[in-house]
Amino acid sequence: MWENAFVAWHAIEDPWILERKLIGDVALPLNLEMNKTHAFHVVLSELRRIARENARSLPVWTA
Repeated sequence: MWENAFVAWHAIEDPWILERKLIGDVALPLNLEMNKTHAFHVVLSELRRIARENARSLPVWTA
């Protein structure tokens, strides 16, 4: 990620409007909620389900 990730921000009054536009125009496979038609949606949903199950099977640590 260090070599390939880039982060920028732009403050706007109604960010949800821009968010929907960007998600509609750009392929963002990690955003499952508003990207159900992306080809990766089924695969990632299953991987997240498996990860949740695995996490729930881990022992609970108490301090």
